[in-house]
Amino acid sequence: MNMLTSLQNLLIQSWQTLFIALPALRRNLMRSLLTALGIIIGVASVIAMVAVGNGAQAGIQAQVSALGENLLTIFAGSSRSGGVNSGLGSASTITIADADAIGREVRDVVGVSPEVSTTAQAIANGRNWSTSIVGESPDYLKIRNWKLTDGSMFTDREVRSAARVAVIGSKTALELFGPLNPIGQSVRVKNIPFVIIGLLESKGSGMGGQNQDDRLIVPYTTVMKRLTGDRFLRSVNVQVAGSDRMEVAQQQITALLRQRHGLTAGHDDDFNIFNQKDIAETVTSITGIIKLLLGAIAGISLLVGGIGIMNIMLVSVTERTREIGLRMAVGAQPFAIKLQFLMEAVTLSLLGGLVGVLFGIGMARLVGVFANFKAVVDVSSILIAFAVSCAIGVFFGFYPARKAAALDPIDALRYE
Repeated sequence: MNMLTSLQNLLIQSWQTLFIALPALRRNLMRSLLTALGIIIGVASVIAMVAVGNGAQAGIQAQVSALGENLLTIFAGSSRSGGVNSGLGSASTITIADADAIGREVRDVVGVSPEVSTTAQAIANGRNWSTSIVGESPDYLKIRNWKLTDGSMFTDREVRSAARVAVIGSKTALELFGPLNPIGQSVRVKNIPFVIIGLLESKGSGMGGQNQDDRLIVPYTTVMKRLTGDRFLRSVNVQVAGSDRMEVAQQQITALLRQRHGLTAGHDDDFNIFNQKDIAETVTSITGIIKLLLGAIAGISLLVGGIGIMNIMLVSVTERTREIGLRMAVGAQPFAIKLQFLMEAVTLSLLGGLVGVLFGIGMARLVGVFANFKAVVDVSSILIAFAVSCAIGVFFGFYPARKAAALDPIDALRYE
């Protein structure tokens, strides 16, 4: 009961002290605003930085997810010439037979699409456009979880016959045909006519910033026989039955390819397998670290704002020494003096925190507009930043408040 009464008395005294603290802050309004500015900038920076980090993380995760579901990508190794490494996919190590063996012998594989690619000038409708020509199998759209807005995908029969058919990306279709429906239209690549049988749904930019909509997808056999003359594949896209089977499937594919390529225990793999799940986890880890780093950098602004509050409150104690002595002379207890200055510091940080939250949300949206991605404002970051701003008011206001409460009334009254 005594504890409840004490708590009630503390709340009443705090409320009364707040009405004393507010006029004191209004007397030096400009100084109060400038003091709160440090907290405003700190809170706004934390919220905006975390929102930008969240937005970047979500954007990258979306790009990884857009690659497909439960995806393994097998690249040929890199070739070297004169000490120069040509990069993944440049060596002649993966064949169509390898891709067929993976689909036939690895139990957890539910889709396989051999891939070859080149860049060429596409000509149609009196226009020309340089675009990516990508050779794939009919499984490609299922592997990449990519839909058609019109038409259909080519078939296994068309792959076997190296048919001159193509599925066109929305960007390429716009550049070549404008508002016309491209289905049934003809496009020439290296003087070879292709009939457009499907229009891809727009996916936008992918990993590395490449526009996924700027492409023609044709049977991989057509690219190899009619366009490039390649006998080897650049890569193979493989879809696994479930995310829990990704590592097992990767190990089985590795063992199968090593056996087919005659690689013994002392030889390195002449291919590389990229696991979408591992990529996603790595990206999440890296962006998480970046987000924490951005938040920590912005948090320094809060610390600086707190130091500014302590500095101003110390100045205020010095300026109001006679006022403090007078209040003590008429019966004010040291606790009441301490509470008054503490309430002034907390009020400054509280108001700064509220304004900072609004500015932070606005900054996040503004950055999202100019950076061309959606900044994701996290409610938890708002609550944490606001709570920290209040805690800073208490922490940095405590020393000036204690100094004020420790003044000797007689010395305070004599202060000039």
